[in-house]
Amino acid sequence: MLGFRLSAEKPPQAHRVTDVVINRFEHVYEVDPALMTEHVHQQAIPNWEFNRIVENRWEHLAWMHDHFAESVLSGEGLLAEVEAEG
Repeated sequence: MLGFRLSAEKPPQAHRVTDVVINRFEHVYEVDPALMTEHVHQQAIPNWEFNRIVENRWEHLAWMHDHFAESVLSGEGLLAEVEAEG
């Protein structure tokens, strides 16, 4: 059985990066949850679960690309297209 105390697993204090972005863990930026409460119910998750999600996001993205994307575009390529059209 997996057990934990949520009170012992609360995230660290958020540091505001911009009006809409906060940072709680090094190199992890997130939309301020307070801005999303109107449309999405925010759930409290323990730090270990949050970190597990962050650590596996690239693997998940690669899987999605392998299974659903006909091609993967680079951000640099898209910016070059926009600037050329500009």
